[in-house]
Formats: sequence, structure tokens, C-alpha cells
Amino acid sequence: MVDIVKEFASKKIDLLKMEMTEKSSLTVGTLTYLVLASVAALFFIILFNIGLGLLIGSWLGNYAYGILIMAGFYLLILIITFAVRNTIRNKVADKIIKFINS
Repeated sequence: MVDIVKEFASKKIDLLKMEMTEKSSLTVGTLTYLVLASVAALFFIILFNIGLGLLIGSWLGNYAYGILIMAGFYLLILIITFAVRNTIRNKVADKIIKFINS
């Protein structure tokens, strides 16, 4: 009887190790994808915004005005983000908890 319990415990530990390995590998794969996609998106956004700032500046006759308008737009986004930071934090935490528990 003791041998059966030991074998069961050993099999249960092996199963838990395999489940943790699977979750860990999926998490690392997802994080790698997110990092690569984020870097590509960041470069796109930076270059797009430089181009948009220069375009607006050419319409206004002064490139500095276009860059300043774009900077003001991102300052507005920063202020809004700061104002709703608790809501964002709670939603992200909820999604992480749901992801980990699934």
C-alpha cells in the first residue's frame, strides 16, 4: 500500500512539473512575441509621428510648429492616461490574473 502511495505521489509531481513546463513555455513564447511586436510597433509609431509632424509643419510653413503640435497631442494623451491610471492598473491586473489561472 505504501508503494502505491509513493508511486501516486511521484506521478502527481511529474504531472505538475509537466503542467508548469507547458505554462512556462507558453508564457515565454507569448512574451517573446509581445516584445518583438512592441519593438516593431514602437519604431513604426516613432517614424510615423516624425513624418506626421513634418507634414503638419510643412502645411503651417514651419516644421517646428508641426513637431510642437504632435508633442502637445502626446502630452494630452499622457495627462488622460495619468488621470485614469487606477482603472488601467486594475484592468491589467485582472487580465493577468485571468491569464495565469487559465
